[in-house]
Amino acid sequence: MRLDPANYSPEHFLWDFEDGIGRITLNRPERKNPLTFESYAELRDFLRDLCYVPDVKVLIFSGAGENFCSGGDVHEIIGPLVDMDMPELLDFTRMTGDLVKAMRDCPQPIIAAIDGICVGAGAIIAMSSDLRISTPRSKTAFLFNRVGLAGCDMGACAILPRIIGQGRASELLYFGRSMSAEEGERWGFFNALVEPEDLAQTADDWARRIRTGPTFANAMTKNQLNTEWDMSLHTAIEAEAQAQAICMQTQDFERAYRAFVAKEKPVFEGN
Repeated sequence: MRLDPANYSPEHFLWDFEDGIGRITLNRPERKNPLTFESYAELRDFLRDLCYVPDVKVLIFSGAGENFCSGGDVHEIIGPLVDMDMPELLDFTRMTGDLVKAMRDCPQPIIAAIDGICVGAGAIIAMSSDLRISTPRSKTAFLFNRVGLAGCDMGACAILPRIIGQGRASELLYFGRSMSAEEGERWGFFNALVEPEDLAQTADDWARRIRTGPTFANAMTKNQLNTEWDMSLHTAIEAEAQAQAICMQTQDFERAYRAFVAKEKPVFEGN
């Protein structure tokens, strides 16, 4: 049965849906919104289901209170991991990686609205989003190295260098240090910095711009951004030729043409 975004009620995070915009909010502000085994799994399954929900045009991912996400809960995840055997640990690391896969595979562009602490798995969620808006007080850290783990967690070694470059990604992953908001914007990790009181409104404004755009074509763009990572240039150009030809068969393409001729703004419907 297809997920009904208007009536979906998650157990481990908040969900709001209105006018094509879905809002996911991690909601444990007293602990800086850490993840648990259950919230990982629920987020993964929910994002997988969104592949089949065209009513949701765009997603905003945020945290309640003044922080984005403090990563895996120390008591509810980190502690139990110490006592697991290898097969159990691999089940867990595959599940966390599946959350990133679900974020990248869902056709809806994801906007991360980041304030305060954004570390560990929280930094991964931000990294895996399509667009990132931050406040000047945010602190982002891929701190796996600081707890005795490799920086290659949940796709960090694949995705982060593509955003900020190999050298800067290596610095963050080897040292586990915090990246300031100003560094993040300068390095291209953040698309914009806004004051905390403007964060939610800016994310909403960006979401509305995407919602009113050609959502089928946007989904195609996201798919090509994903799949072209490991293509040769010739293969990528051919893939884009096929993708664009498909988009040229949509009614939105014709609507844009008719609006241009009439000197009007096109009204896209996503088909």
